[in-house]
Amino acid sequence: MTLQQIFYALTVARTGSMNKAAGELFITQPTLTSAIKELEKDAGVTIFSRTKRGVVPTKDGEEFLTYARQLYQQYELLREKYGGDGNVKRKFGVSTQHYSFAVKAFVETVKKYDTLNYEFAIREVKTHEVISDVANLRSEIGILYMSDFNRKVIEKMLKENELEFHKLIECSAYVYLWKGHPLAGEKSISLSMLEGFPCLSFEQGEQSSFYFAEEILSYNEYPRVIRACDRATMLNLMVGLNGYTLCSGIICSELNGSDYTVVPFEPDDENENPVMEIGYITKKHTAPSEIARVYIDEVKKYLESE
Repeated sequence: MTLQQIFYALTVARTGSMNKAAGELFITQPTLTSAIKELEKDAGVTIFSRTKRGVVPTKDGEEFLTYARQLYQQYELLREKYGGDGNVKRKFGVSTQHYSFAVKAFVETVKKYDTLNYEFAIREVKTHEVISDVANLRSEIGILYMSDFNRKVIEKMLKENELEFHKLIECSAYVYLWKGHPLAGEKSISLSMLEGFPCLSFEQGEQSSFYFAEEILSYNEYPRVIRACDRATMLNLMVGLNGYTLCSGIICSELNGSDYTVVPFEPDDENENPVMEIGYITKKHTAPSEIARVYIDEVKKYLESE
């Protein structure tokens, strides 16, 4: 079992095709097929299944590839630090729920490095994708929140994917709306006061579940609900439709503009003000890169300032 064979397998998994992978690797398909078969023999499992749709990992193969990605990422970090290969760009990625502070920290991190020598990526994605991106080493850091409502489900997924959650901050719920909203001047806002306005929620796709919702109090039934996929659309709906969403109260006016505000959520007999525990996830038994440490420091710095 060699690093080259592992790299070949990771390329096949990413492309889903022996032909495409062989083309990217500048080798013949028979050479690639032979290398994969030798790897499967050494590993003692069948890594890939050939189907009409292409090449897909088997159940054993998915587990093997998870460890393989982790191993190869550590090899790349080692090579970047000690290999002296100036042509290799160091990579750093963050997957996050839709938090402007996560983007702000990313911006400040990128400013500290020369983008000619580094490849950066930030992905505002669905909750289950934050977890899968870090599990599959697509991103080194994932940002999400837990509460008493979703904790068991999220922790189960983290355990299954060998991920760790690191708490950054605890905060209560706020109502997020634009400054021209009829309720923007209130000292606090209850759900009964919001009944006439649409509740905005980030779409979670096929994995749509109360447990994956990015908004606190997601288990309530709201008479008016509009779902969006990105933060810019969410902000437009706040202005155009007097929509609102429930959030941590941490907003970045530098990125989102100064037209928005947050008002404390007012609990009632049926709806308490729950605690949101925002943190970041990493792969277990993996040392964070220098850039990851800088990014987390920037996140902490911003949250402390707020």
